[in-house]
Amino acid sequence: MNVQRIAVLGAGIMGRGIAYASALGGFKTVLQDSSAPVLEKACAEISVVLEKGVATGKVAGEDAAAAHQRLTTARTLDDAAREADLVIEAVPESIGLKIEIFAALDSASPKHALLASNTSSLSITEMAAVTTRPRQVLGMHFFNPVHRMKLLEVVRALETGDEAIAAACAVGEKMSKECIVVRESPGFVTSRINALIGNEAFTMLQEGVASARDIDKALKLGLNHPMGPFELVDLVGLDTRLSILRFLHRTLGDKFRPCPLMEQYVAAGRLGRKTGRGVYDYEAS
Repeated sequence: MNVQRIAVLGAGIMGRGIAYASALGGFKTVLQDSSAPVLEKACAEISVVLEKGVATGKVAGEDAAAAHQRLTTARTLDDAAREADLVIEAVPESIGLKIEIFAALDSASPKHALLASNTSSLSITEMAAVTTRPRQVLGMHFFNPVHRMKLLEVVRALETGDEAIAAACAVGEKMSKECIVVRESPGFVTSRINALIGNEAFTMLQEGVASARDIDKALKLGLNHPMGPFELVDLVGLDTRLSILRFLHRTLGDKFRPCPLMEQYVAAGRLGRKTGRGVYDYEAS
């Protein structure tokens, strides 16, 4: 299948990053969100990333200009999906919401279109079950920040066809991603391992084993991680990480039981960079 037109649903952190990679990768891209201010902010941030890419020599000026021309916006799901060859859903991690969207996409998108979810842990099979095209439904799990992170997890659900997997991998390559194919399982590969590392880091912080900064430093310098677990969770969002842990706890057992300290931070509204305070305080910086 030759994908030329991509619709991205949700203009939050992940959606705008996917739209950036799609437009720069040569695809006609529609970024959809029901909120006009969110769309405006997303487009402004995409422009900033493109400009920084040109300034640092990572993106050619003509490529950035072409990416701007390929990117449009839409306020409704129907308008975004109407001519898409591939729809990538990037809305919050709620299985109910995603099932509702996939049911709507099945009617709104062309019969040949692939339907993908950017979920980091939820069941693609459940989403596929509400469509008439389960062989064309799969996961495409990008990583934050999308313009820097090279990995793309392509997730095969129970009935996903080989053609859909091949097409998604080809799209990923055009977006300059390295693709791995994962059989659907809770948390896939990266979210499952990251959840364990991040949860254990919170447990050590709760027990007073070391400070947050020293735990981050230990993993960066001792295990060669590019970011410490607390730096990463502040970037991803503590609420997002907690939601993943709760799902993994339900599906995979007690080793994924969320640390009480993480529960406390989320209850206090300390969700990370997006709220100005998580494990670290960003309001003063």
